Order: sequence, then structure tokens, then C-alpha cells
Amino acid sequence: MARTVLFHVGLPKTGTTYLQSVLWDNRDELARQGVLLPGRSAREHLWASGVVRGDPRIGRRGADAPHAWERLVAEITAWKGTAVVSHEFFAPASAEQARRAVADVDAPEVHVVVTARDTLSLVTARWQEFVKNGSTVPIDRYPARERTDPVDDWDWGSLDLADVLRRWGTAVPRERVHVLTLPRPDEPRETLWLRFAALLGVDPSTCAAPPAAANESLGVVEVELLRRVNADLVGFGSAQDRGNWIRGYLAQGKLVPRRGEKFWPSPARVEELRERGSRVVDEVASAGYDVVGNLDDLRPPAAVPPRRHPDDVTDRELVGAATAVIAEMMDDVRRLTRESRRAAASPVPAVLGHRLRERLPGSARAVARRMRARLGGSPARE
Repeated sequence: MARTVLFHVGLPKTGTTYLQSVLWDNRDELARQGVLLPGRSAREHLWASGVVRGDPRIGRRGADAPHAWERLVAEITAWKGTAVVSHEFFAPASAEQARRAVADVDAPEVHVVVTARDTLSLVTARWQEFVKNGSTVPIDRYPARERTDPVDDWDWGSLDLADVLRRWGTAVPRERVHVLTLPRPDEPRETLWLRFAALLGVDPSTCAAPPAAANESLGVVEVELLRRVNADLVGFGSAQDRGNWIRGYLAQGKLVPRRGEKFWPSPARVEELRERGSRVVDEVASAGYDVVGNLDDLRPPAAVPPRRHPDDVTDRELVGAATAVIAEMMDDVRRLTRESRRAAASPVPAVLGHRLRERLPGSARAVARRMRARLGGSPARE
């Protein structure tokens, strides 16, 4: 069995994707240093989080999904060094589910790692992701419920740092619960990886970090436009459709590149989140967890820079953004239709055609598959 297992359980929007990219990009080097990243891809850790939380929808993700946690545990059990499991959707697990997951790996030493940021910016960023995934909930009504539901990975169960620590802290001793604060703007981006690598016991300099990610935030006009579009979408209820089309094609592909203005909730909601965030920091400080970084960095600032609220967006602004995006989408449809017709008429071998298609961005490949199906080519697949 593994000697040590680290559960990195979130929070979402706290550099989790960045850390997971470092881990998966350097999987072989980590193994050379005695650290196992089990599974075939990050998706298996996502699936495993659903199994641990008893998500009844896990079977919709594919035949392999319901057995993902079982596969990860088998790999961990066969490993002799350190193993790490990482996905932010572990965060909403109940205390009982957390204890069961720790017992499943059956390691002599288990640690829980939670990356964190201040509550105001966390909730604002997470609401935006909610809209990118098809939500129509206004910003001042998010999160919608106080109670923690392990099946719901969008509510307070994945956002309230103190609550997440209380639940996962029942499974391991307090000194093995680690809170990693996000680097301040004046600190190097790699600071978060350095903090995480120290817990793993690896040499961070041997692991290449991914290039700096482009800003993936929606502007105030763009997020309000997307929220209203979501209300009119029909038949986009599956996780694949939301990921491919709403989040991938429309939000990331068309709206994010517009680089719109940042936004906040209403002043009253900002104050609520500031007060809640301060209470969270006070509770974490008194609980005796291991904090890596400055805990005061998790306290929402006393004053925030002025930003607009999504309700302030005018119809004229929405029409301007919508017409520009529709024009781009028309260009996509024309270009991909022409490419599909040429491909259907071309004697190019299938394997070469496959290679050419793989050079397209993911969202464009999805559009191409749909267009080929409509034009009588191969069936569309997600």
C-alpha cells in the first residue's frame, strides 16, 4: 500500500486546474520521485469524486465512470510511495463520505490539502463558471442554498472553506489538514506549485509548469449576455453539451476573447460576503490547521475597487455584443460547412482526414462533427 496519500479536494477557482496541469504534465517525473498520480487522466479524478459523493448521475458520464474510484484505489494500494488525488469536486463530500474515502486508500498517513482564496472573489468567480455551465441564476442569488448537499458541487458545500475543512478534518488529524493560500498579485505565479510540491516532497524545479494561462474571465456585458442566452437554450442539459457548446464554444471561444469589464455583486451582497469571509478566516485560524501562506490573504479586503454589476448592463450593450458574436458564428458555420463539403468530396485517405481534423480547436472539431452529420457524412459524436 502507499505510505502517504494526499487528497487535494479544492476549493474550486483556487488554482486547482493549474496544479492539476503541473501534475499531469509531469506524471512520469513525479513517479520517478516516488509520487503516484493514479488513473489515466484528470477526468478519472473527476469521476472518482462523483463516486465518493454518491452522485446518482455518475453513470451518465460513461460506462467507466462508476468504477473510477475503485480503479484509483487499486493503483494506490499497489504503490509503495506517495500518491496524490486531486479534484475540486471532492470538496462537497459529507464528513462520512470523507472518512470512507480515507479508509478506502488504507494508507498509514493521509493528508487533506485545500487551496483557498478570499470569499468575495471566490464566489464572484464561481458564479461566472456557473453561468458558463448553463445557469441563469443572478449573481446576488448565488449560492442559492446554505445547506451542504454532497451531490451539488456548485453551492456553499464547495465554497465555504471552514465547512469543507470541518467535514474533511474529521477524517485525518488536524496537523494533516493543510490550507494553501493563493499567491498575492505581487508574488510569482509558481508560488502555489512550490507550496504544493513541498507537501508532496518533490523537487519543484524538475517539473515544468504550464505557460501562463490567458485570462478566462467574462466581462460584465458578456456574462449577462450568456446568462440570458442560457434561458433560451433547449436541449443542452447534458454535461457534454454544456461543456462543449455553452462553456467551450460560446463562452470560452466567443465571449472571453472580448476582454470585457470586471464586475462585482451588489454593494449589499459584497458586504455580506466580506463579513462571511472574515468569519471563515477567524474559524480557520482558531482550528489549528496547517496554513501554508498568509491566512490574512483569505480575508476579503475592507475596500474593493469599483466595478459594475451585471444588472447595470444596458440592452444596447447586449445587442452590440450579440451582433458581433453572431457575425463570428456565421463565419464559423460558413467555413466549417465549406470544409466539410470539401472533405466529403475529397479522396484524401481517412487517416489523413483525421489528422487534419485533430489540428482544429476542440470546439471547432465538435462543430465539424455536427456539420458532417447534417451533410450526410459520418455520425456526430461527443
